[in-house]
Amino acid sequence: MDKKVVMITGATGGLGSAMVKHFEKQDVKLALHTFQQDPFDVDCEHAWFKADLRDENQVKNLVSSVLANFGKVDVLINNAGISKNGMSWKLSSADFNEVIAVNLTAPFLLCHGLIPAMRSNNFGRIINISSVVAQTGVPGTAAYAASKAGILGLTKTIAKELASQPITCNALALGYFDQGMISEVSAEMQEQIISQIPKNKLGGVETVLAAIDWLLKDESDYVTGQSISLNGGLFT
Repeated sequence: MDKKVVMITGATGGLGSAMVKHFEKQDVKLALHTFQQDPFDVDCEHAWFKADLRDENQVKNLVSSVLANFGKVDVLINNAGISKNGMSWKLSSADFNEVIAVNLTAPFLLCHGLIPAMRSNNFGRIINISSVVAQTGVPGTAAYAASKAGILGLTKTIAKELASQPITCNALALGYFDQGMISEVSAEMQEQIISQIPKNKLGGVETVLAAIDWLLKDESDYVTGQSISLNGGLFT
């Protein structure tokens, strides 16, 4: 059988690079997206693709390039994300729109471009990375929270549209983990965040990777349209 092709956006970020290292130990091919950061070596069949997810034409070209290189995408992990912080009455519309473009519009465009190939191949797994911030709201995160809430709605809709086929679409609503955007938060703020988490610690990326592995199993084909919360009890 052909090896599965796994596409990961934001593959050079903290969480993205952990996903890459995880999948390179598996018998898959990797289609890896990066924006500005330099690609790194991966010990398996792979290819790197540069694209600015804020640009619709570049996203469409990304889809075309991946399909031209691999012929298919079996697994799409919409992991890339940015945040522009500011109170809602101070945040500029430009910053708001930029966050929406990367965090919500780009995942839509990637699904739009890749779902026809998944349907033709009669298989697909779409995993969208959302956030506990979409579920709880956090002051100063209007754009980020809105984009990640939109991902939850997009996930549920796509799942229902594809429910008659062997294609699933789910979202992981992540709490605060020890890799990724947490690196941009000061040590003092991290302590405040941890104090609010019932588990009283940041999550380990292994939890995210295990959830992804489970969603990719054949036995998980009955799980679709779900927002799976991984947050240490911060939101239930």
